[in-house]
Amino acid sequence: MDIFRLDERLARDSVLITKLGLCQLRLQNDKRWPWLVLVPQRNGMSELFDLTPLDQAMLTFETNQVASTLKDLTGATKINVGALGNIVRQLHIHIIARNEGDECWPGPIWGQGTPIPYADDDKHDFMKKLGGAL
Repeated sequence: MDIFRLDERLARDSVLITKLGLCQLRLQNDKRWPWLVLVPQRNGMSELFDLTPLDQAMLTFETNQVASTLKDLTGATKINVGALGNIVRQLHIHIIARNEGDECWPGPIWGQGTPIPYADDDKHDFMKKLGGAL
């Protein structure tokens, strides 16, 4: 089996929290929103339908598990889930906690403002809480 290769932009902009059954769970390094990214550990995938039916089911399960946990953990008004891939072609799913009154509410967050990186302690605390909740 091929060694999984993560797109360099995903690696640069996020940090690994844990590996689930199919996906890497990563924290986007932008503290303006609790923003997670699931990356199926399958090379050469760019679309959901590129995955086998079993992997599609596993991705749906992991997405729902992470989204539900993120909502419980943050008390978010809304959880946004999306797979865009216009810039980073490697298949990945964004899971973002949104709240009324956040910087871009109710609009989309992509391309808005300048990312604000987490302080190391804040990043590790959030990752530990999330990992424990999963």
